Amino acid sequence: MGIWRQRSLRLMVLAAFLGAGSVPVGAQQLPDYTVNPGDNLDVDVYKEVELTKTVVVRPDGKFSFPLAGDILAVGRTVVQIQQELSNKLTRYIPEPVVTVAVKTLDGCKIYVIGQVLHPGAFVMNPRVNALQALSMAGGMTPFAATNDIVILRGQGNNQKSVPFRYGDVSKGKNLTQNVMLEAGDVVVVP
Repeated sequence: MGIWRQRSLRLMVLAAFLGAGSVPVGAQQLPDYTVNPGDNLDVDVYKEVELTKTVVVRPDGKFSFPLAGDILAVGRTVVQIQQELSNKLTRYIPEPVVTVAVKTLDGCKIYVIGQVLHPGAFVMNPRVNALQALSMAGGMTPFAATNDIVILRGQGNNQKSVPFRYGDVSKGKNLTQNVMLEAGDVVVVP
């Protein structure tokens, strides 16, 4: 009986060990996507054909929807938007079933300009750092001032400049400057 108990215990320890290895070490849950101006949302109200629409989030962060009026979307998740729409539609539709889905991430763009092979706007899906943005733009031209790159960030009149020295980052030094970009950031490569 003792041998069987030892074997059972060994099997349980082995199973626990193997099970623990199935989750990647250091894996982390990404935060839910929050909507940006310019994003397209598919909105569907179950059994209400007239209330199935694609809406564009305006620059002020809102969109208009029949019977509900203006809905604030910017900085909110699709679940939060669904809840607000459901609450507003309850006045007209008993127990509405509302579904909201992000159709396009047009508001989640960064821009890379200057001495890169393919300057332009790039969709961030899901997150991009400065080095990845340079790669998305095809890399730098031979004329780029690689240690004078700046990231312009801000909203409205509140702009700030974040320095990025490619030479340091490419050598594994001062990696904190390889910041995660935010929607609307502009990477300038002189």
